[in-house]
Amino acid sequence: MTRSDSAIFAQLDAVRSLTVRQLEDLTPLQGDLIPSGFRNSIRWNAGHLVAVLERFAFKAPALPSPLPASFRTQFDFGSSPASWMDQDEPVPALEELLELLREQPGRVQGALAGRLDEPVEPYTTSTGILLTTPREFLSLALYHEGLHMSVIKLYRRLLGL
Repeated sequence: MTRSDSAIFAQLDAVRSLTVRQLEDLTPLQGDLIPSGFRNSIRWNAGHLVAVLERFAFKAPALPSPLPASFRTQFDFGSSPASWMDQDEPVPALEELLELLREQPGRVQGALAGRLDEPVEPYTTSTGILLTTPREFLSLALYHEGLHMSVIKLYRRLLGL
């Protein structure tokens, strides 16, 4: 593994550890609270982080993912806890999401080590960013995780947690 590969995987571990620390002391009830004026909960944000990294790390290079297809409908862009009651699949509990958040970086590294610069099916984000390699997808995933970690911290503050 190159030094550059090691660096991005180390960053993924570090950022994910910070996210997990924001979630570890919450009760399931606290994870499901939605601050006034917002549409998602802390649990939704945790699941969204799992879903997006999974899609970025595994879908583009056409690698298998162990996550059920329901993760997309439950946690992808535009979804919200309001739609969870209309689904047949159970929504993962906060503790389940925490476990997925903890194990996912190692699984991503195992799948992508030595493959970060391989060309994959190009993807243009809703903001116009073109992604063409797993490294580019992971770089954007790090930025994305930072945004949602900030949202989780904001929700905690607004909810007095």
